[in-house]
Amino acid sequence: MQRTYLPLLALTAATAAPALAVSVFSSRPLDQARFAVLAQPVGRSDWKLLVLEQIQPAPACWERRSDGLIDPALNRFDFTGICSRYIDSNGYSLRVGDDDLGSRYRLRLEQQGQDLALLAMTPAESTELLVGRGSLPQRDRNGFVALNLEPGWRLERRAYGSQTLSHVYFANTTPLGQLITQASRGRSTSPTVSAQPLKPLPPQPISSSGISSSGPIALQVIPFRP
Repeated sequence: MQRTYLPLLALTAATAAPALAVSVFSSRPLDQARFAVLAQPVGRSDWKLLVLEQIQPAPACWERRSDGLIDPALNRFDFTGICSRYIDSNGYSLRVGDDDLGSRYRLRLEQQGQDLALLAMTPAESTELLVGRGSLPQRDRNGFVALNLEPGWRLERRAYGSQTLSHVYFANTTPLGQLITQASRGRSTSPTVSAQPLKPLPPQPISSSGISSSGPIALQVIPFRP
């Protein structure tokens, strides 16, 4: 379904002005048990963030291995309609308070000894926000690391009016300024959280806003069908 919006709406989204972003997108709560936030090993030392969602009860989209790492089981079958997979900024972004911060903040993974930290950062602010963390029992190119979100952080679904979209937010209702203050004081840093058992959880089509900064624009609205 394609809908056309006025240039003013395009300018609003492109500039991501905090006072206006809430008028473009809202968010909806999600069942956290249906999701897994994972770190995928890339090369010898890098990591890639991905989110898996279990749409249908079976087969399982991921499984916990005996060594504590996660096996992305969806790679062994046609997961269409069963699992959703969100693999980059088109599929997930940051939302703080009522602001969509996808154009201002990016998420990155940083290894800290035997821990992995999921951090939100922006060039305009030196303080990074700790969004989640996980324990790294060992590095295995076929084993993903489960990440647990920090208190106050949850996964939510992007929505436009009454329509839910396939985009997922890492969301926190605390105002951004307060989160930055807490992080700068070291109050957001907590001891390593041991990975908890994950329940099965995938991709639906991943959509981005498709908004440009000039002329009438088309915004693809994809209803979410569990």
